[in-house]
Amino acid sequence: MDLGVFARQYRWALDRLDAGWVQFDDLVRDTGLPRRSVEELLDDLADDLERDGTALRLRPDTARPRLAGRRAEVPTDFTARVAAHLADVPPPLPALDHVQATVDTVVNRALWLDEQYDLGRLRLVFVGDHDLTSLAVRELRPDADLAVVDVDDRVLEHVDRRSGGTIDVVHADLRFGLPRAVAGSADLVFSDPPYTPEGMGLFAARAIECLSDPPHGRVLLAYGYSRRHPTLGQQVQKALLNLGLTFEAILPGFHRYHGAQAVGSSADLYVCQPTPRARRKTKSPQAIYTHGPRSVESGGTAAPEVRAAVDRIAGEGGRDVVSAGPDWTKPTTVDPGRAATVDLTGDPGPWLCRVLLGVNAERLAVLVPNAHPDLADAAAQAALIDLVAPKYRLRLLRSTPDNKHAVVVAEKTGTTTAAHPVWTRAHARLGNVWPEAPGDVADRRLIDLPRHRIVDVLRRLSEGDTAD
Repeated sequence: MDLGVFARQYRWALDRLDAGWVQFDDLVRDTGLPRRSVEELLDDLADDLERDGTALRLRPDTARPRLAGRRAEVPTDFTARVAAHLADVPPPLPALDHVQATVDTVVNRALWLDEQYDLGRLRLVFVGDHDLTSLAVRELRPDADLAVVDVDDRVLEHVDRRSGGTIDVVHADLRFGLPRAVAGSADLVFSDPPYTPEGMGLFAARAIECLSDPPHGRVLLAYGYSRRHPTLGQQVQKALLNLGLTFEAILPGFHRYHGAQAVGSSADLYVCQPTPRARRKTKSPQAIYTHGPRSVESGGTAAPEVRAAVDRIAGEGGRDVVSAGPDWTKPTTVDPGRAATVDLTGDPGPWLCRVLLGVNAERLAVLVPNAHPDLADAAAQAALIDLVAPKYRLRLLRSTPDNKHAVVVAEKTGTTTAAHPVWTRAHARLGNVWPEAPGDVADRRLIDLPRHRIVDVLRRLSEGDTAD
């Protein structure tokens, strides 16, 4: 019997039967399981069960361990450990609607998850985790199977290092899809999305895609809206309902934040059960945030005259120019003799290096904000140049074609280093293009790795060149 997210309740039932006689009605009431689910459990027990009218128990001569899923023993310094993780969390990025949850909130999330679900037997995926709830759960449950999907490479590196590599970290911008490394893998998904209807709908849709069996999984969402504007709350709830989610519970004021005063610095916890139709695919909006170039009010693309200037740079030498989109999740190959341009005006930071990995062209011109993190100073520029060196030589044209933009021009290198075939096939399984790939990355695609892991792959490949 697949116990799923109700494993703890089933084991409560088994534990109760193991303790002695219990009435059927009491078993239903004490466990909170539907009558039919209790009947199926009893059918599965078959000859291990004794009956006396409506009373039931496990046979005393049946040797079995204590079966109830137990909550974790809370470390005495649990709150202090969580506070230490949060003390050096990467600064919030307004363009990603980051608002930091309080230490007490992160602690309460972990405790609540452990109380409600048997985390030792479930896979829990965090869709976005700037609040570091994954690290709080790891402190509480060393046996939990945890993964974090985030667009912010800084958060992924922090989680990876703080957890000692015990939390699976996967890079993704959910607007472009969900990496197969986490798709269909989860029993539970937790997310604190952007509080726009577009953001809530997108994150919830990706959460459903994470579930291995949606009707038997749960999607846990933080969401807050101003009580002065109930229509906004209705719009978000309607978006969730349209995805095929039902509200199993709404816990008011569960989350508290440093900031977010427009919603009272608080948010509710939505416990959602997907219906069988919840796998339905939805169109992914690009504008999902309340701030920045990808806010719902922003166009998110450059003016025509700016794009025309980038085309002229790409077409130097008489090359034909084709325009490619910012979606790096699928490989893009440009015919020989042509150049490509990509408008990354709305790049929150992580897109640039992945577009350079994901697009194969003899020349590529990428438009980015002039204040892009990869161009911010000499160290950042050198890091980007080194990262893509197996594939491209870069020219960084600051304040081009105006003082709001910059253009990154990438020229194919034709290098023969060990990294070259890996860097030009960034969407392939690493084990297929790098036979010596370590086990921790062999089944992954380079394009889905957090940036610090990509740097580590390059280091290992470079060491192999040196050894040769």
